[in-house]
Order: sequence, then structure tokens, then C-alpha cells
Amino acid sequence: MPRKSVLVVDDEKNQRETYKIILEDAGFDVTTAQSGEQALRFAGENRFDLVLTDYLMTGMDGLTLLGELIKRDPSIIVVMMTAHGSVESVKEALRGGAFDYLEKPIGRDQLLKVVETALGGLNLLDTEIVGQSSEMDRVKRMILKVAGSASTVLIRGESGVGKELVARAIHSASPRANEPFVAVNCAAINENLLESELFGHEKGSFTGAHAQKKGLFEIADRGTIFLDEIGDLGVAMQAKLLRTLQEKEIMRVGGTRTIKIDVRAIAATNRDLEAMVKEGRFREDLYYRLNIIPITIPPLRGRRDDIAPLVDYFVAKHSVGAARPIRGLTPSARSVIMTCAWPGNVRQLESAIERALLLCEGSEIDVEDLPVEIRQQGSPASAFNFKLPPEGISFEEVEKSFIIQAMEQTGWNITRAAKLLGLSFRTLQYRLEKFGLKKPGSEQA
Repeated sequence: MPRKSVLVVDDEKNQRETYKIILEDAGFDVTTAQSGEQALRFAGENRFDLVLTDYLMTGMDGLTLLGELIKRDPSIIVVMMTAHGSVESVKEALRGGAFDYLEKPIGRDQLLKVVETALGGLNLLDTEIVGQSSEMDRVKRMILKVAGSASTVLIRGESGVGKELVARAIHSASPRANEPFVAVNCAAINENLLESELFGHEKGSFTGAHAQKKGLFEIADRGTIFLDEIGDLGVAMQAKLLRTLQEKEIMRVGGTRTIKIDVRAIAATNRDLEAMVKEGRFREDLYYRLNIIPITIPPLRGRRDDIAPLVDYFVAKHSVGAARPIRGLTPSARSVIMTCAWPGNVRQLESAIERALLLCEGSEIDVEDLPVEIRQQGSPASAFNFKLPPEGISFEEVEKSFIIQAMEQTGWNITRAAKLLGLSFRTLQYRLEKFGLKKPGSEQA
């Protein structure tokens, strides 16, 4: 597992160096900045797992730096340091999006505890959510940042991207982890039955109500309720849901008294709720109640660095109990998998791997074992309409050429170049080191 990187920002040199030594001794990669302005420049060139910044500095102060960092990347983890320790300054930093704060003077154990708590959550999420792309790294950071809150979360993304997985990760990282997690597919339940399913009913409240029944909100009390496909709710049910979220109480169908509940709501949709609001098909007040903390999961085609680890994960998952061991995929099959558009996202990829494992007659999945629709759209040569010349090519030289072009187009900004190439920051950084590529005229050249 790669070492976690920390950016330390403090205008006092002795403080910066002290924190640097402590963190490096604990196994972190540490970069220091003497001002907020310099920190922003470093953050634009590199991706840091955590930023540790002083509150009061000459020039740009820590609170302004925090705001600028979050404006660029809402998922960034920032710990604020203050020598003044006033309640208001701490509250202001936490309201501004800081993960935590430290009051100076800061001891070694105190510093490491806060940093390791923040980054330890990321390590845990690495085992729960498979993916190494910068896009999924941002999602994991958002999960970590919002887990401790009781605020409503709205997860956006196409079908099959893993919205419920993210909802479960938020729950498991939260103080509610030992309480119920109740998932509801709003599109799968008949609208006439949905009110009873969500809020419960009293005996005799309608034909067939032979006994009192608790609703899913009651069952989820003290825990989390996941409302999937929230955009499929009818307008009447939207009004009842809004009242439940606002008042934190429900009334069973046929009941005469309200019941207080303590439930954290996480909603998900693949629909354009903003357009639905304009068309009058989704209540604007409910939209704002749900969209307090938005998390967007990119489609699989937009985070290709995640395909390979997902393939390996699904092969291992679905090989359990197989009649013979499957080592993985042949290079040809893996090449097809990597160039497929995956309109069905992660769900489609898992289905394709599970099916290929059943059809595979050798020790590795080959191209012919893959579903025909995957073989047709995943032709490597057709991805760029590229024909291999008879004399062959040097693949490393082609790769190196694309990397150089991307770096030159972005002024040697690794973050932007990685986005152009569809790579994670760390993957591109590794390839730059592998090919010995450095910015012309740099000190290391």
C-alpha cells in the first residue's frame, strides 16, 4: 500500500520542520509550505491525502486556505491547527469543512492520533470500495468527511455505479454503524403500498391489515435508511417524506399519533432531479432537503483505472467454490475488458466476469469466454481506429509519447495531465518516474 501524503502549512519554520519530522518518522510522505499561497500552488501540482494547516498565518490565513482547497476539491481532508483555541475559531473551521482541529502546542502523540484517525478511515474504505482512480479517491474522502454527520446525503450516478455500496460505506463509517441499515428501492414497490412499507400501518387500517406493522423508518430507528431511486416517488409520497425528514417523526397508516424517530436518510438517483423540479415532477423543497451533502459517482468509463482492480476482485469473488482454479484473464481478454465502454457500469462488469467464469474451460478467461456484446464493443484496435503496422510497434514508446504530450499540454501539471490521460495521479506519477520524464529546465533535470 502506498505511503499516505501530507501537506504541512505553517509560516513558522521550526513548527513546519517539527511536524515534518514527526510525520515522516511515522511513515508519511510530507511536503511543507510556508504560506497559504504556496500551499495552493503545491495542491494544484500534487494530490495530498491530508492537509495540516495553521489557522493564523501571514498573508492568506488557514480559514481562507481551507475554503480555497474545498472549492477545488470538496473531498479534501483538512486538519486545522490553532494557537488561540477560541471556541469560535474552531467552530468556524469545522463549519468551513475542516475534518478536525489541533490546539497548539501540539504533542507528538496528539498529532499522530488525529492524522491517523483521518487517514485510517481511508485505509478502511480501501477494503470496502474497490477502486484506485482519483475519482473514487474523492468519493472515499467524501464518505469519510460526512460519515460522522447526521445530515442527509444525496448520491447521484448512473445505474450500476455502486450507489448502495457508497451508502453502506457511509453507514459503516458512522457512529450508527452498529444500528440497522435499511435499504428501500422506491421504484420497486407499488405506490399504493409504499406508504405502509415506509411508515407502517395499524391493524384494520385497510383491507388485509390483519395486524399492526412497523414501517421501514421505525425499523431503521437510530440507524440509516437508504432511499434508492428517490426520483421515482410520486408527488403525494414526496410530501409525506418531506414532513418525515423535517419533523423526524412518522404516523402509521390508520394511526392517530406521531412516533418520533432518529434516522439518518441517504437517498440515491440516476435521474436529473433539477430538471424534474423545473417540470413540477419533483418537489423543490424535498430536493433541497435531500441535497444537503451531494456525492456523485462517475460512470466506469470515466474512471478506467478502476477496471483492472475490479476485474481481479470479481474473479476472486466468483471463483470461490469453483470446480477448478481460475488464475485470471489472458492478456487479450483483459485488453478487451479495458477498452469496453461499460454502459451498465460496475454491475455489467461483474455480470460479465461471473458469466465468463462459468463458461471458461481453461485456467484463464479468454476473449471467447466473454459475452458477445463485450467482445464487439471492446475491440482494442477499434478504440482509436488504429491499425497495427506489419513491422509492429514499441508499446512503451507510444505510451511515453502520449504522456509527454499530456504533460506539455498542461504545463507539466500532473493532476490535469492525469485527467487528460484517464489515469490516477499516482499512476501517472509512477509512469513519469518509470520513464525518467521531468519538466525541461527543472532543478532535477
